[in-house]
Amino acid sequence: MGIEILEFDREHAVARMPVEGNTQPLGLVHGGAYCVLGESLGSMHANYLAQQGGEGRFAVGVDINATHTGSATSGWVTGTCRVLSAGRTITVHEIVVTDEAGRRLSTIRITNLIRERK
Repeated sequence: MGIEILEFDREHAVARMPVEGNTQPLGLVHGGAYCVLGESLGSMHANYLAQQGGEGRFAVGVDINATHTGSATSGWVTGTCRVLSAGRTITVHEIVVTDEAGRRLSTIRITNLIRERK
């Protein structure tokens, strides 16, 4: 997928993904590629938060929703992941994917369940 992490801290995570190699036959970024970018960011950030709560904690995805409102045909797309809710057992993140001009292309919401290793 060619995803590159650009920023990662307690409040948010940012990554970019090239359009080239991630398109459907019409030359537009594949909707599934937006989802891979969003789920990668949301799951990594949820696992980061889980580990802050104690050793042996981890996050697993339980729901993802994506609405695609634009498309890119060249360059890079950027996903910005922000925490909407971070509880003891559930995290919810929103990932906004934009093109190089800052135009919103997709809005993704992912919910992760926090578990403890046995």
